[in-house]
Amino acid sequence: MRSPTFAFLIRRPAHFIALGFGAGLAPVMPGTFGTLVAFPIGWWLQAHAGVAGWLVAIGGLAAIGVWSAQVTGADLGKPDDGSIVIDEIAAFLLVLFFTGSDAMRQVAAFALFRFFDIVKPPPIRQLDAALKSGFGVMLDDFVAAGYALIVLAVVVRFAGGA
Repeated sequence: MRSPTFAFLIRRPAHFIALGFGAGLAPVMPGTFGTLVAFPIGWWLQAHAGVAGWLVAIGGLAAIGVWSAQVTGADLGKPDDGSIVIDEIAAFLLVLFFTGSDAMRQVAAFALFRFFDIVKPPPIRQLDAALKSGFGVMLDDFVAAGYALIVLAVVVRFAGGA
């Protein structure tokens, strides 16, 4: 097992994508830094894309993420190395699609997504343990995104649409 470096990041396009364009090289909390990468992408999509554009971006990033995570995990010798953050980026883009442009909702969604991604309540932990592939890397973060969206929806509903 090797630790990724800048040279590793730029060696192959799959590494560059899987490591979140460099965010995965953060020495601490690479998943959090990877999640932050989704914000400018989401803001750009909010300004320039409709629903179809969002869905194409999320689906395309998820598909490319499966491939890049698979290749990078194999090259690192660890299928779900912490430096692989394309899963956080793609999954949090889905969350941002549903939160809209409200800054408070985006911040709350960020906190909820990171909570579920780190804590890994069932079935996230089981999926993470069982599926050691690019697909598995991506799937557990999309489930965490689903949990974050459910909690956010409940809070918004009972807070009177705040």
